[in-house]
Amino acid sequence: MLAHGYHSDCDRGAGAGRPGASPGAGICQAVNVPAAGILAVVERIPRGKVTTYGAVAARAGLPRRARLVGRVLSELPAGSKVPWHRVVAAGGRIAFPAGAPARQEQIERLGREGVEAAKGRVNLRRYGWQSPQEDLDRWLWQVGDEN
Repeated sequence: MLAHGYHSDCDRGAGAGRPGASPGAGICQAVNVPAAGILAVVERIPRGKVTTYGAVAARAGLPRRARLVGRVLSELPAGSKVPWHRVVAAGGRIAFPAGAPARQEQIERLGREGVEAAKGRVNLRRYGWQSPQEDLDRWLWQVGDEN
């Protein structure tokens, strides 16, 4: 288990266990190709903001690959400086199950950045990281500022 509670699935990849397959063949090999793009997006999430796995995938040029984002983050080494805790599930949900140490760690890290995670959910309208285009639209048209 890695520091943030994710597990590495490298040994269970599609190529693992095949005759002649190198150790780590399969999933880890497939994940490494887009991993740099995913990590670059996650590293740009500002302190005090969150975004979803799906949004990270889309920004990395991998639409509909939210699970891949989770897989890449799950393989971060212990002590990584990548702000994995700023990535949440759809609707602002904390993806870890109730009672999981990683869930508590994510909630605590977000809290230290001023992000509230009431009942395991983050208000994306308040804390969501928007793209520059969405920010410009909101500023120009005051979209989403009715409340």
